[in-house]
Amino acid sequence: MPEQFYGIRHHGPGSARAVVAALAEQRPDILLVEGPPEADELLRWMTDERLEPPVALLGYATDDPRRAGFWPFAVFSPEWQAIRWAVAHDVPVRFFDLPYAYRLGGPDDAREAENGDRPEAANGDRPEATAGPEAGAGTDDPTPRRPVDPIGELAAAAGYDDPERWWEDVVEHRGAPAFPAIAEAMAAIRDGVPDDPDDLLREAHMRTVLRQVRRSHDNIAVVCGAWHVPALTRKVPASADTALLRGRRKTKVTFTWVPWTYGRLASWQGYAAGVRSPGWYHHLFTSENEVVARWLVAAAGVLRDEGVPASSAHVIEAARLAETLATLRGRPLAGLTELTDASAAVLCEGDPLRLELIGRRLVVGERLGGVPDDMPAVPLARDLATQQRSLRLKPEALERELDLDLRRDNDLARSRLLHRLRVLGVPWGESDQRRRGTGTFREQWRLRWQPEFAVRLVEASAHGTTVVSAATAAVAATARAADSLAEVTALVEVCLLADLADAYPPVLRALDTRAALDADVAHLMAAIPPLVRTLRYGDVRRSELGGLAEVTTGLLARVRAGLPAAVVGLADQAARDLRGHLDEVHAAVNLLDEAAREPWLDTLASLADRDDLHGLLAGRLVRLLHDAGRLERAEVRRRMGLPLTAGVAPADGAAWVEGFLGGGGLLLVHDDALLSLVDEWLAGVPADSFTEVLPLLRRTFGSFAAGERRAIGDRVAHRGQPVHRAPAADLDHDRATAVLPTLGILLGREIS
Repeated sequence: MPEQFYGIRHHGPGSARAVVAALAEQRPDILLVEGPPEADELLRWMTDERLEPPVALLGYATDDPRRAGFWPFAVFSPEWQAIRWAVAHDVPVRFFDLPYAYRLGGPDDAREAENGDRPEAANGDRPEATAGPEAGAGTDDPTPRRPVDPIGELAAAAGYDDPERWWEDVVEHRGAPAFPAIAEAMAAIRDGVPDDPDDLLREAHMRTVLRQVRRSHDNIAVVCGAWHVPALTRKVPASADTALLRGRRKTKVTFTWVPWTYGRLASWQGYAAGVRSPGWYHHLFTSENEVVARWLVAAAGVLRDEGVPASSAHVIEAARLAETLATLRGRPLAGLTELTDASAAVLCEGDPLRLELIGRRLVVGERLGGVPDDMPAVPLARDLATQQRSLRLKPEALERELDLDLRRDNDLARSRLLHRLRVLGVPWGESDQRRRGTGTFREQWRLRWQPEFAVRLVEASAHGTTVVSAATAAVAATARAADSLAEVTALVEVCLLADLADAYPPVLRALDTRAALDADVAHLMAAIPPLVRTLRYGDVRRSELGGLAEVTTGLLARVRAGLPAAVVGLADQAARDLRGHLDEVHAAVNLLDEAAREPWLDTLASLADRDDLHGLLAGRLVRLLHDAGRLERAEVRRRMGLPLTAGVAPADGAAWVEGFLGGGGLLLVHDDALLSLVDEWLAGVPADSFTEVLPLLRRTFGSFAAGERRAIGDRVAHRGQPVHRAPAADLDHDRATAVLPTLGILLGREIS
């Protein structure tokens, strides 16, 4: 049998079935598949059941892993099925596309000068990026470069406004496609459009490989994008192809298999050779019969998982509606459009959010492939896989929440791994700030594995062969290159969270250097809170902190010395910024021992006695000293009365009130004198000044909790009236006494 060309649509289930059937009939001596030849050695893994699609070939420049490309495969990809058939039947199989090493290398200098800026040279760090059935077997480049969309052209000629629906009707729902007819259609389209230089180069190499294979084989099967078939069957002199390929430089490349997801296979995610509905195509390929009913049952299951009622009657009615719509529209079988319309009307009852859920879970899908543990990979990726298994932390495509209790060894190890990966630029886990509590023993994470993390692991392998060594080296390098004190300070907390003990010495050296060179008090104050948190909670994470205490003590001393000069002559925004730093440093110092707290409070007390402070800072200092027990309420009332007098500008008084009350209004609830003072001052603000102070007051009182605002309003409304309390005789002393033992256990002390 002469050589056969099977023009397919990449990731088309109809094409996949047809190719397997055609190969079984032809029984070729050798199979050529569009793809990177450097990956030929990896084809043997396709017989391993542990290589579970969707997966992708990852190719990257050995000396620069950032220059990388992907060739994704799903179970319904024709290339995948063809290669599996060949391997299972002992038929030699090889990729015959232009080597990726040439794409990365580009033309030599002489050729560039002759031909100018060719597209393949300008975009040489990626595989091809094209659209339609002819699209390359694997690119993650979002920029289509082919001049036309063949499926769109054929669909328009057939009177379809949706290329996907046309492809389903003529291929997916009608069995085996006619490969000669598809090749003829592609030839007609190519005759009317200009050629892509990248296509010409690739096809020249494909024809060259074909000539070589013909010398030793007669019965040849070729599986490639339908777009390329006319070019491969055309009579072109070998000398023309040789001239076109002459002068290409090669770059050393490395290939391996990596997991992929259906979400990344979808064309709307930016993958130009993808399909809009990989989950639907998976269903078409794996369901031998009852395609419509099985799909609707799965859709009902998605809704039930979310607590939405979906009965068998719903499924039956939706199936009838989908089949009726297909008949009315003249389609051979109910397709995704009909199933979507039926699901929206019956299962979702017109709710777009429910329909979106079905689309995300079923139409696109979030299936994550898998690769064998002994797959060739960089040592860093192997170490990560080992830790994932030992910590029972499986990568998943769907986002999931993870709650960690750092008092448990396994949870602590999980936390350290996630933080180390973030250092390496692999944000597998995102800390869920919305659910973070005030405790130090718990962490909440949101996990979702992304295929591109495989590339980032290759890039990070330059720092080390294990996760901990690579993260340590990355932190040390960042510390040496840091330009500001804030950058180095953040690294100290990173060392704590990721437990990178060996990174502390270079980070602390950089911290000493930056702190000595930085004289800005605000910068020094911003550095203290993370350092104190590291000191305070290092024992929770069982980390070695080295000389961090001395560095923190030195910074705090410099802040105390520089504050008197830093609080003078500030504008409103500068005063507000400094108040934020004061609050953060004060909260941090409260976590330290008394030897550190007392000098800090002494500094605040000396500042509070000055009369040249901005009202925002003056009020805040009084509040901090009152909360620390340094000022009695009578003294607080006296100090508050000074700015709230008739001779002081209302704006200054409002700034003092904002500084004093910012963060909570319980003082006004429990101190009638303070409340009366503020109330009387507010009532005495002149009408022409009220609009000036109103924004400040609204910002202050708006920050109070709803309960505090309500309680303040009640106190103002009923000021001067007696507060009614239930008489003691109404209390049941026996019932009250009965709870004391339990209360004592909860409080950790004996209550009599």
